[in-house]
Amino acid sequence: MAALDTRPTPDGGTATGDAALLVRGVSPVLEVPFHADGAVDVAGFSRVVDHVLSTGVTSVMFPGFASEYHKLAEAERAELTEVLLSRTRGRADVAAIVAVQDHATRLAAQRARAVVDAGADLINLLPPHYLSPSRRAVQEHVGAVLAAVAPTPVVLQYAPSETGTSLDAATLRELATEHPNLRLVKVESSPPGRLIAELAAGRPALPAVEGYAGVQLPDAVRRGAVGTQPGCSFTEIYVELWRRYEAGDHAGGDELHRRLLPYISYWMLDTELIIAAEKLISVRRGLFADPYCREPAHRLDAEEIGMVDRFLAEFDTMLPHLG
Repeated sequence: MAALDTRPTPDGGTATGDAALLVRGVSPVLEVPFHADGAVDVAGFSRVVDHVLSTGVTSVMFPGFASEYHKLAEAERAELTEVLLSRTRGRADVAAIVAVQDHATRLAAQRARAVVDAGADLINLLPPHYLSPSRRAVQEHVGAVLAAVAPTPVVLQYAPSETGTSLDAATLRELATEHPNLRLVKVESSPPGRLIAELAAGRPALPAVEGYAGVQLPDAVRRGAVGTQPGCSFTEIYVELWRRYEAGDHAGGDELHRRLLPYISYWMLDTELIIAAEKLISVRRGLFADPYCREPAHRLDAEEIGMVDRFLAEFDTMLPHLG
């Protein structure tokens, strides 16, 4: 069974619940601000965490592709993870999902165990993909990490465009049968809807969250997705989108998504592009000082900068300045 959450509540009591059930609705991936010289802006990251948690989400994930995890030193990653966990350990209403992307099974299991011991509520596991490991090797890797952290719940990230990894619903159900702490799948295939529906209909049923900046969110919702996991620079729009769909206002959700789609569909043409765009959005909103992305990175041209400013003008009532 999944791990029970026994974190202290503000009144000094103890909350008991399933942390995996907090991964519902909008679950943003936290970005990492840098100073203009490329050093990590720890104070800026603290503001990112505080702001995102203030939007009412019940879970956040760090570090992911949107966090430029592959450009962080181990010490930087550890420091930023502690910033996040220091804000979530004492809360029963929000879950910290800490990601594990190590390619070596031994290292992935060690990291996963360490962050659970440090206070992570869930693990987000990205399967190994360098040099195209076989499906059997990937399955064994995932199984080993699941076993290492049981009963802590795990979200398996399926991102074939970024990794080339190929998994199907039958393989994922097999893993969940053997390891019941595999509780959710983040589906970032394009389109994601069919796999989401297959996972929901199987035995055991596996809830799915949709990624990929919400480009296919309306279809994902209709096919049973329990949440979406976008970047964090305009979390408020995703929260409103999810509120409309959850309330049964599909027409209103579709209309808001229609307005958002021209922007996110362009930005998601390249992962480095959306990272750069979201950082500029956060800077324009006053969340931190510099939109620097560690090289190699996408450098926004004049038209792409103008697109960010048009986006902020269009959604100005939903995205207040935070400075």
